[in-house]
Amino acid sequence: MEKIGRMQLGKQGLTENFIETLKQQFDRCRNVRVSVLKSAGHDKAKVKEYSEKILEGLGNNYTAKVVGFTIFFKKWRKPVRN
Repeated sequence: MEKIGRMQLGKQGLTENFIETLKQQFDRCRNVRVSVLKSAGHDKAKVKEYSEKILEGLGNNYTAKVVGFTIFFKKWRKPVRN
């Protein structure tokens, strides 16, 4: 099992296909690192917005941490309480 999966969010932005591909990454690894490229809107508020929208699409078993223009996602066995 791979430790950290890596993906890039580019000029197409956040699409349904991106979230499905991200879900597939979690089949192989527990943590995924998403780098937000300049073409996707290189703004820290935009990166935070992307992380919230991705978490909505993933479900309750995931958490996110934003560091600069990178979002780290972690999958948990049990649903995370907010």
